[in-house]
Amino acid sequence: MIERATAAAERLTRRLPPAATLARWALGAMVLAAGVHKLLEPAAWTVYVTDWLAPLLVVSPTAFMLINGYLEVGFGVALLADRYVPFASFVAAASLSATCVYLAVVWATAGAFGDVLARDLGLAGLGWAVLRASLVGEG
Repeated sequence: MIERATAAAERLTRRLPPAATLARWALGAMVLAAGVHKLLEPAAWTVYVTDWLAPLLVVSPTAFMLINGYLEVGFGVALLADRYVPFASFVAAASLSATCVYLAVVWATAGAFGDVLARDLGLAGLGWAVLRASLVGEG
């Protein structure tokens, strides 16, 4: 039974694009989906702006999410279209890493957003992996 499952997995693997391409598509789809959602429902994202962060923003939390939404749509499309991948993946990785630092502070001080932090740690790693692959010519 294990042998058959292994053989089936090997057949499927031969049909899939390279891992770097799959990672780029996944990162691009996530960034695009997040951007579109921010444009459609910015209030759903402003809940992540804590009381101490809001005064540090140069615009309102809603405007901040809308600006980010437009940028994310552009970066997501670039990743999916295989254009400007080093720049787009660097922006995604750096942004997700900064978000992880922010979420870690909020989680440590207020006990909030630990679930989002857990997810975003993996997404930040995905962003750095796509950046690395784009710089060394993988995928």
